[in-house]
Amino acid sequence: MGRKLFAEFFGTAALVFFGVGVATLMFGFKFDGGSVAAGIVATALTFGLTLAGLCYAIGPISGCHVNPAVTLGAVLDHRVTWSEAVSYWIAQFLGGIVGALVLWAVFEQSPLYHGASITGLGTDGYGTASLIHINAGGAFIAEVVLTALFVFVILGVTSRVAYSATAGLIIGLTLTVVHLIGISITGTSVNPARSLGPALIVGGAALRQVWLFILAPLVGGALAALLHRVLNPTIIEVIEVTSVEGQ
Repeated sequence: MGRKLFAEFFGTAALVFFGVGVATLMFGFKFDGGSVAAGIVATALTFGLTLAGLCYAIGPISGCHVNPAVTLGAVLDHRVTWSEAVSYWIAQFLGGIVGALVLWAVFEQSPLYHGASITGLGTDGYGTASLIHINAGGAFIAEVVLTALFVFVILGVTSRVAYSATAGLIIGLTLTVVHLIGISITGTSVNPARSLGPALIVGGAALRQVWLFILAPLVGGALAALLHRVLNPTIIEVIEVTSVEGQ
């Protein structure tokens, strides 16, 4: 279990460092060259490719959840126990915080970085913090839908042996697509640990709004598990029977 928790801690920290790092370079340092579209594509690809690599690197160890919403989907799908889920959540949130801290420490060494409150740290938000100034209700719905799709795909491709070789790539590409639409709306969370770390460092409005980016992805993860069980009853029955026989 110790190896699994360290893998989740490390994976979440890496996802935040690289994904949030590119988001900050694009939208904080303005390295997008004035093209919002370019910044969105660069950030989306970084999150997706980083997760794809992590899936193959630590997937055999912990399942590569690196996201509390994914872990919630897994526990509701009876793939992990509640006690394991709580341990995963602790490791993931700590990883998100450490990843954000290391990233902030790196940027602080640059004279072009004017602090987390000005240059930012890739935080998510609604209202004036959203590129389209979406309100809290719209942001909540968007995060629930995006997370539900993301977790649903994960549960689907990891429940079939036929997808074992390509699961990481499929998951990474799905996260990329989710970011392509979500960045303009909320900055894209779909991962409470990814949102909490940067928000704690930036503070202010980002910290006041972070509740939405913790709650909405968890709701989306729960809906994904429900949808997966409805659409794949045969697979669920096989998993449950195998689990009982194994006991």
